[in-house]
Amino acid sequence: MSYVLAALPLPSIEQWETRAVLKKTAEAHRYLAELKGVAASIPNEAILINTLSLQEAKDSSEIENIITTHDELYKANLFTDAVTNPAAKEVQDYVFALKEGFQTVRRQKLIRLTDILQVQENLERNQAGLRKLPGTDLKNAHTGEIIYTPPQHTETIVELMHNLIEYINNDELCDADPLVKMAIIHHQFESIHPFYDGNGRTGRILNILYLGAKDLLNLPVLYLSRFMIRDKAAYYTQLQQLRETGDWESWLIYMLNGVIETAINTISLITEIKTLMQTYKHRIRDELPKIYRQELLNNLFNHPYTKIEFVMNDLGVSRITATKYLEELVQHGFLHKEKIGRSNYYINHPLYSLLMQHA
Repeated sequence: MSYVLAALPLPSIEQWETRAVLKKTAEAHRYLAELKGVAASIPNEAILINTLSLQEAKDSSEIENIITTHDELYKANLFTDAVTNPAAKEVQDYVFALKEGFQTVRRQKLIRLTDILQVQENLERNQAGLRKLPGTDLKNAHTGEIIYTPPQHTETIVELMHNLIEYINNDELCDADPLVKMAIIHHQFESIHPFYDGNGRTGRILNILYLGAKDLLNLPVLYLSRFMIRDKAAYYTQLQQLRETGDWESWLIYMLNGVIETAINTISLITEIKTLMQTYKHRIRDELPKIYRQELLNNLFNHPYTKIEFVMNDLGVSRITATKYLEELVQHGFLHKEKIGRSNYYINHPLYSLLMQHA
């Protein structure tokens, strides 16, 4: 069967909002609401944005076989002038694109084509824009067989993208639940395949932007890419299966399961981070009362790795004072000191371990 991509809305969304889909939708909303509440309980939202967006970026990039380790990423964030690992740089670009896009969409309460183009530009560091040349085919990674040919002509791509933007922002076109719409939007975007490169990562960021636009997320902390990379083959199979069968129900359930599983995992991670922060707070107050400040605690959890300059900036102290604070934290077992070249950096091992457990 040759799949012909049609404009949205789907002609009969009601038949796909089955009892199973509606049941999954209700469950997904329940966990998203819980995630929203748990995320709001962390005193400094930057802590979650920085740590969890990095998790999302790493997982999303790995789907595209951009492989890097957490250690490389954390070091790249410490020493930005010396980032030579291309994979780490691409993940940093993803974090930037996600944060910038989410802030814009939350402010506007809608998603424009220019926003999607900006996300892709931030990811790819070019201004190639929408595809203008034919010849793009999606192939089976193992056999090389062409499994799907997206729209080839610029006019068609532009029309379908404008239609998608209208569908995203105009709920009168479709009264389906926002989570159902998110799944439809994701499949439509990936099927349009509007860019020369970065379609997968842009599409996965678009999921989070849409949840933000619909007030289902206040922070970009639902890293759905973890669910997708856990079984990358299943993700691509689900995308293609819908094109071949026209059966939306299994795709909707697949995506809703992703929201549920990811929300549960993220709730657990945030709860554990909050507990660990409280432990550090009480211990530092008891053992090092002269240096305890909320800004210092925030610094230790803003990122698993920190350095003297970060403490200087966050606390507004001199280099001598920042060094003294960090050395005392090392002596009391709060941090572990490492060295790259002539520079020292300090690792919050319990936080690092938490992030590894949920990776």
